[in-house]
Amino acid sequence: MMKIGLQLYTVREELERDFEGTLRKVAELGYSGVEFFNYFGRSAEEVMALLEETGLTAIGAHRPYDALLENADAEIDYILKLGSPFLIVPYLTEEQRSDWSSVAANLRILGEKCREKGAVLLYHNHDFELREKSGGLTAFDYLYREVPADLLQVEMDTCWVYYGGYDPVQYIGSYAGRLPLIHLKDMKRQEDGSAETVVLGEGEVNLAAILEAAEQASVKWAIVEQDFCSRPPLDSVADSIKWLETNYKQGGNIHV
Repeated sequence: MMKIGLQLYTVREELERDFEGTLRKVAELGYSGVEFFNYFGRSAEEVMALLEETGLTAIGAHRPYDALLENADAEIDYILKLGSPFLIVPYLTEEQRSDWSSVAANLRILGEKCREKGAVLLYHNHDFELREKSGGLTAFDYLYREVPADLLQVEMDTCWVYYGGYDPVQYIGSYAGRLPLIHLKDMKRQEDGSAETVVLGEGEVNLAAILEAAEQASVKWAIVEQDFCSRPPLDSVADSIKWLETNYKQGGNIHV
């Protein structure tokens, strides 16, 4: 049964002001788990104690590409202490992705280190992986062709697949069996062509089709994320989970 979590980047400013209080609020809103991106100076033991207090599950962690390359053992050990195997590459700068073959080689090395320790490496996309090409494929498909599934799993940001010009439902189907996590995000396209992220159900992304496809692909977690919020982020994530409860909980397929 697919569970619903929150990518904590959405409430980054609140976490910086009050890390413990913000996590407690996220739990009160009804999210089952959280995906970290920063630990705000807390030890793994401190974070784990807070997770136990709130009943939240650590889904995994987005950690900077350079930090993973330089401090892989420490990063892996930290997330394993939180009870999660998932360590995720969240983003590549233009410089970092100037050579996709080098990225693939680094991901193989990181994936092997994760596998040795009992962790799982994933890669989280933006739209540029769908727009840039390598080896005759989108960079997205190229990475997963070059790095085997036992070394690299998929965290598909379905909104960015859509914004990149592809069908996220089709992409979910293509990676079924290699796709434990998705990001669930909505957007409105602006006059200049840019994307404004919005509360779930307020944009143009076909979330219902994505959720159905994710269920069929045996995705473990659908992770709500809103990169930028036009109103207070905690209000936005509250409205997003309410939308999920209203639209999907009655079907019995989504566990919130």
